[in-house]
Amino acid sequence: MNNDNSEMSKPKKLMFIVNVDWFFMSHRLPIALEALSKGYEVHLATTVTDKKEELEKLGITVHPLLIGESKGGIFQFIRSFLEIISILKKVRPNLVHLVTIKPVLLGGIATRLTKVEAVVAAISGLGSVFSSRGFLASIRRGIIGGIYKEALKHKNLKVIFQNEHDKAILTDLTGVNKKQTNMIPGSGVNLGLFNSEAIADDEMKFIFAGRLLYEKGIGEFIQAAQSILAEATAKKQKVKFILVGAPYPNNPSSVKLEEIKEWEKSGIVEYWGVRQDMPEVLRQAYAVVLPSYYGEGLPKILIEAAASGRAVITTDHPGCRDAIINNVTGLLVKTRDADDLANAMRRLIDSSEQTKEMGLAGRKMAEQNFAIESVTNEHLKIYEELLSNNFDSEG
Repeated sequence: MNNDNSEMSKPKKLMFIVNVDWFFMSHRLPIALEALSKGYEVHLATTVTDKKEELEKLGITVHPLLIGESKGGIFQFIRSFLEIISILKKVRPNLVHLVTIKPVLLGGIATRLTKVEAVVAAISGLGSVFSSRGFLASIRRGIIGGIYKEALKHKNLKVIFQNEHDKAILTDLTGVNKKQTNMIPGSGVNLGLFNSEAIADDEMKFIFAGRLLYEKGIGEFIQAAQSILAEATAKKQKVKFILVGAPYPNNPSSVKLEEIKEWEKSGIVEYWGVRQDMPEVLRQAYAVVLPSYYGEGLPKILIEAAASGRAVITTDHPGCRDAIINNVTGLLVKTRDADDLANAMRRLIDSSEQTKEMGLAGRKMAEQNFAIESVTNEHLKIYEELLSNNFDSEG
């Protein structure tokens, strides 16, 4: 009897498996901190950069895991899978929260093999596999689709989607019961940090912030910027184009640092590098631009832009279009179309009043839909629901 009471008094173990520590910090840390406050023992298995000490000071136990690397092919894939199994056997978590593509694919199968009690799979976009074109891409989709089907077979599972497009694809592909799904709009935003200050229209800064991948629409951003700058000089308008983020050398879609330097030298863009102070970055924005055709979930930068009261220009593409109300909080443009993007920029340049109105409407939308408190509460409810179930993990 004493042993039973001892088991019941132990805190529930929650483990996040995420591709890299900085992504966890920017996208899932508030949920982990809320779980800690509710008495959970929180673990994180991730590729470690320089965040381990900071995370451990917060009370999170970090387990280094080589899963964020894109190089290494199938051998790295297998190695990561075996490392996940080893960590799960060591920690024996009650609930595992899988975030991003590789953790969902590998962790989904590993949690079944190690008989983890409950699993949350967060689908924060389907990535380039489901957005790429061509014969090889279709083969890769077939392979990845088969792995998803196995990864999402856990009986005590919740799959969190950020947009209806991804939900439709994966539920059809995997046969996941719709009762096992939840829709949560992105990773939330701290509305107190991102203030809706008045925009400065004396120098119009169009800011692109995110991973510097061509699939995010950087090529179209640069082409549109060149077109606008030629006109702005003639009209004596002060327009600037800003890049915020870092290249990813191991990703074939990454912009090269040499290219960025060349664009800067040509006067097309200013490069602000990686920034930790996004509220200050967005305070300086006239508008935020994300012309992505990547497999997005609900881009965090668009949520932050709305919270900052900034108009958005983004593509009519799954995930991106779900983050704005067209012609109300921003403008939708065609994917891979620099001319359409430039026309949208011209529209905002020619009407600062409309741009301000869109920003104010965006802030209202953020207050109604994207508050971090709402997002964390939804996750904790899901955790409690799963842990109150008593299912065998095999299935």
